[in-house]
Amino acid sequence: QVQLVESGGGLVQAGGSLRLSCAASGNIFSRNSMAWYRQAPGKQRELVASITSDDYTNYADSVKGRFTISRDNAKNTVSLQMNSLKPEDTAVYYCAFRPIYRATYDYWGQGTQVTVSS
Repeated sequence: QVQLVESGGGLVQAGGSLRLSCAASGNIFSRNSMAWYRQAPGKQRELVASITSDDYTNYADSVKGRFTISRDNAKNTVSLQMNSLKPEDTAVYYCAFRPIYRATYDYWGQGTQVTVSS
């Protein structure tokens, strides 16, 4: 019912920046939360940042101060501005969506690769 498409990944040198974008379409419940997750080689999928439809944000400690999540409710998009990138940020980044009446993120994008070289 909800489709998510990520874009903006790529290869960047340590210390550089990337901006990821996610476009949502379908049956989008107005009160919701959108998030960026990532999965690095050999690691579990982890929450990077989330943002609700009323702009409440949450960040993983590892990215706080470097990454900024934002959204445009009118356009149904969410972005992740990533600055001061580190090699440990290398992962496949996934956009996720949930209406607030559900406890888990059940809608996922296809993922976009972010590679940070040292």
